[in-house]
Amino acid sequence: MGRRRALEYDCAIRDVLDRIGDAWSVLVIMELSKGPCRFNALRRVIEAISQRMLSVTLRNLERDGLVSRQVLDTSPPQVEYSLTERGASLHGAISHLAHWAETHQPGIRTSRAAYDAKEPIAS
Repeated sequence: MGRRRALEYDCAIRDVLDRIGDAWSVLVIMELSKGPCRFNALRRVIEAISQRMLSVTLRNLERDGLVSRQVLDTSPPQVEYSLTERGASLHGAISHLAHWAETHQPGIRTSRAAYDAKEPIAS
């Protein structure tokens, strides 16, 4: 792989991981994979997220074309969010990661506990 191609590959990975690597985007995508959802319903389901952080997360996901925002013709107007086709395809990849995490988390916790129990090495 040439240096230029390696940089392009690295840049694409970093760009996408910046979005899905934040604390809330994956949780929003996982929830919206179940179907369209209004803002307050998302906020109730995703515990500990602030109103401001949910707004920022949804805005960034919409900017990246992963989430669509639709203003409903109600009184008062309400907003509903849903995954776009691109967002649904990302959910497919994320669901594999989520399955891997659920499968391996007990072993990882055991490894961490064993590592943390070791005597510190004097320097």
